[in-house]
Amino acid sequence: MSVWDDHFLVDPAEVEDFLALFHHEQPGGNERERLARVRDEIAETGTYAHTYAELVFGARVAWRNACRCIGRLYWRSLVVRDLRKVTAPGEIADELVRHLRLAGQRERHVIRPVISVFAPHRPATPAVKLWNEQLIRYAGHRHADGTVVGDPRYVQFTETLHQYGWLGKPDNPFDVLPLALEAPDGSVSLHELPEDAVWEVPIEHPELRWFAELGLRWHAIPAIANMRMHIGGVDYPLAPFNGWYLGTEIGARNLADHDRYNLLPVVAERLGLDTSTERSLWKDRALVELNRAVLWSFDQAGARISDHHTESERFLAHIASEERCGRPTPADWSWVVPPMSPATLGVFHRYYPETDDQRPGFSLDPDARELGRRGRSPVPAAARCPVAHGDRPPMTPADRHPGPMPALIPPVRPVSPDVVVLEAPVPAQRQGFFSRLLGR
Repeated sequence: MSVWDDHFLVDPAEVEDFLALFHHEQPGGNERERLARVRDEIAETGTYAHTYAELVFGARVAWRNACRCIGRLYWRSLVVRDLRKVTAPGEIADELVRHLRLAGQRERHVIRPVISVFAPHRPATPAVKLWNEQLIRYAGHRHADGTVVGDPRYVQFTETLHQYGWLGKPDNPFDVLPLALEAPDGSVSLHELPEDAVWEVPIEHPELRWFAELGLRWHAIPAIANMRMHIGGVDYPLAPFNGWYLGTEIGARNLADHDRYNLLPVVAERLGLDTSTERSLWKDRALVELNRAVLWSFDQAGARISDHHTESERFLAHIASEERCGRPTPADWSWVVPPMSPATLGVFHRYYPETDDQRPGFSLDPDARELGRRGRSPVPAAARCPVAHGDRPPMTPADRHPGPMPALIPPVRPVSPDVVVLEAPVPAQRQGFFSRLLGR
């Protein structure tokens, strides 16, 4: 992965390629005149501003070109929010909340793909950075005995937020993280997500009543927040976007991975399976029931979700559609093949041209990856809590421990006090759908 250069200038060749593509697929307008105006603007400022039509087209094609995404059939339906003039951290946080409310409308049982595009990069000009990998994720609270309540992936990120004064709910395994925004001057503000912006689905099972006793839930909107979008030589460092979940992202990864919620042993025990030997296939059987529970629960809640069989067929339909348009469909096999029962899926039994440098497109730079995992520790003098929810009275023990949480979700004991599981690279073969463009 190349290192991002904040002094980056617009590449004229990429501008020409994008405008040619735009005018080819969007008839109308004078390409030569537009290119001449863009060249003059670049000569004067080092960059240029997209028209709204160019921005919408570019964002949609960036999704179409995302070689690690299995859900590209829907690229034309992406709702593009032009927020290029919104630059203050507090205003950005407000717009991110509006993004979640627009993307997931639980009263109408609607989930739609949305991207919110903030200010483009300008050479040698620092911008606001959002630390979070996704707009909604759960904290990982490490307790004094070394166990972790919540998502072990975000232990270091959670501990960094603690340094800024955020307490959270240490005994809640599904404690929603605040948004962390770093201003150009280095100051950091934390912004709690309101409850009505976080659509969560309780996870139950269509037949196994005891499943509800586990107290599981998951958020319905997978909003990737740390990808850099490239359109026609211009970069957009903050452009969070969402689709809807592929069931295996939750049931075969987030809740199942041994370095995440690690629920397969819990489910297997309740199913009465023999876990003393791998040859009993207890993990496979527990995995199926966990994924059935996720799909059924989302259906019951009216929250859109795809199963891996249907999405596989839709991706093959997308490839056929692109072929009719004379366009190849690059894909990373290890990402577009879901992590459950892959040999039963059509996407498994073929090869794909591979490239991750198509433009328009998305990329993850090293700084964004590190911020999403650890944040950035404050200087020692930073002691006051900058959480952007106004003054509030000190938390009482009852606030910090709001009541007993499900005892059947065991705290995770990391293999070392430093939670080294967070440092272990995740094999590409196990990556899933929309959480996919995200470098997990």
